[in-house]
Amino acid sequence: MSHTIYQPVKTRLQRSELAVPGSNPSMIEKAADSTADYIFLDLEDAVAPADKIQARSNIIAALNDIDWHAKGKTISIRINGLDTHYMYRDVVEIVEQAGQHLDTILVPKVGVPADLYMVEAMCNQIEQAKGFSHKIGLEALIETALGMANVRAIAQASPRLEAMHFGVADYAASCRARTVVIGGLNPDYPGDQWHAALSNMVVACRAYGLRAIDGPFGDFNDPDSYVAAAKRAAALGLEGKWAIHPSQIDLANDVFSPPAAELQRAKGILLALEEAAAQGKGAAQLDGRMIDAASARMAENVVNIANIIANN
Repeated sequence: MSHTIYQPVKTRLQRSELAVPGSNPSMIEKAADSTADYIFLDLEDAVAPADKIQARSNIIAALNDIDWHAKGKTISIRINGLDTHYMYRDVVEIVEQAGQHLDTILVPKVGVPADLYMVEAMCNQIEQAKGFSHKIGLEALIETALGMANVRAIAQASPRLEAMHFGVADYAASCRARTVVIGGLNPDYPGDQWHAALSNMVVACRAYGLRAIDGPFGDFNDPDSYVAAAKRAAALGLEGKWAIHPSQIDLANDVFSPPAAELQRAKGILLALEEAAAQGKGAAQLDGRMIDAASARMAENVVNIANIIANN
């Protein structure tokens, strides 16, 4: 193990992240009572330009009127892009008027570390002025070629940064990928064309203690393909996935929760290694396979997420 270690910045349960348009108050109310771990109220792509100012007001009201934490939710907002004239008012108005109820801000199309610095500086000033007792976290949406090229630098950009999300649709457009499908497999590509991008983002996240979250899957009438995409993401080390429709929430919760057999095996590995250590051994055998300290670290990941789910 390197002498340089970046500890996890923040632990939050984020198996399912429900995207909710800020322009639709009825959907916001339903989201609060859903089974999603994480909610982000959207001001960006899901909101038409003519509705953005009203969406901002709707979100302020929802943050102040709904006790999201009592409902077991982590609550976030996705602001408009830094290249728009909506963004600064999103941060100023929402954080000033309802920031005490806000857990994180999702920043879209992050391309360079300075993009996060801008939002961080605004939050610093508003929190000081309002006397907030907590710091609002930041999350970076990696959805451009520039962002992916700079993903490791972005991962170190701010002490407020908690997570990175993969925005597959804009990423595909940015890379000029030949697809018009959001998150699905391309039959002309021999495998998962997003594997390398997801893996690259996961490495940056885990190196610097951040959570890694997979983004949307557009066809909410195809649950089997959604589950398959979520399983591929989980296999790479991501810990959650967006739900753009309520029907996807429980699918994500299931995929990113350790199955009973996997949890039982993880506990068995830890017990076997504990018994081996008591005998002065650094490795052991379990079910005909060698296990050692690396096995313990993998097993601990499974047990830890199970404990977080049980206590949520």
